[in-house]
Amino acid sequence: MSVYARPLVQHGAVRPEGAAFLAGGPLWFTHVELLDRDAPPRIVGADDLPAAVAARLVTPRAPIAGLDMAAPQIMGILNVTPDSFSDGGVHFDPEIARRAALEMVGQGAAMIDVGGESTRPGAQAVPEETEIARTAPVIRAIGNASAVPISIDTRKAAVARSALDAGAVLVNDVSGLTHDAMLAPLCSARQVPVCVMHAQGDPATMQQDPRYDDVLLDVYDFLDRQVTALVGHGIVRARIVVDPGIGFGKTQAHNLTLLRNISLFHGLGCPILLGVSRKRFIGTIGEAPQADGRVPGSIAVGLAGLAQGVQILRVHDVAETAQAVRLWMATR
Repeated sequence: MSVYARPLVQHGAVRPEGAAFLAGGPLWFTHVELLDRDAPPRIVGADDLPAAVAARLVTPRAPIAGLDMAAPQIMGILNVTPDSFSDGGVHFDPEIARRAALEMVGQGAAMIDVGGESTRPGAQAVPEETEIARTAPVIRAIGNASAVPISIDTRKAAVARSALDAGAVLVNDVSGLTHDAMLAPLCSARQVPVCVMHAQGDPATMQQDPRYDDVLLDVYDFLDRQVTALVGHGIVRARIVVDPGIGFGKTQAHNLTLLRNISLFHGLGCPILLGVSRKRFIGTIGEAPQADGRVPGSIAVGLAGLAQGVQILRVHDVAETAQAVRLWMATR
């Protein structure tokens, strides 16, 4: 695509005539910023958009794993790894992991994302047998104790298959379903929703001098291609979530550009997931060197994403985020 439409998102009960609701939610827009690789940006009215482009922006998003995409949803992070950047080792014991998941549900998590392989910068790959042994028992234990939807955070079809057999209902892949050619057919056959994330390089190398022609449009084009490919595999667009991959092969400047313009990704016609919790750039800008000291900054960036229509926040600190989201919604 040569021209990209970024809705200029607003809120409020009183709306101008002709305002269009964004993705079937309560936010709306009257104008869009048109972006072009070969021309300066320009602002046009929403009613000047081609019908197909406008339809992607306004069509209500279908529920994902039973969750309403017209309201903000919180995905709680449960890393059952010894080496994740923020909480490695904390939930490595399956019983501790199960209790942590139930606690997050009580605090306001609408979904639990279970991961058995660290994808922090510099992390090495984990054998699929190890990843399965870490994740499948925990998923089964959570499912036996709660009806909360569970996501499996993996790049590997074998791990996803075991997780789905154990009760997971969504596959969240940091490689955008490019790492394992068998993963997309599996998700299609099982008819489960997927989250497609952008990353430049793999975790071991992704932060070694990442470069883009235009980070915003390059990430959009990757996600657009992947969504189209997955639809070709038989995964309907209504079951696809997109994630621009903050911190995955991006500098601080790249991250900030994506965050300032994240409403562009509504043009893909899919719900948007934002994962910024405790990431390095928050520590740098917020002067919080320790990961667990980055909760206020994580919440600030998450709320900024919600203001642009992001549907899902993936977070470590569920109670604090849920409180902030409740107040954000009440004041808007």
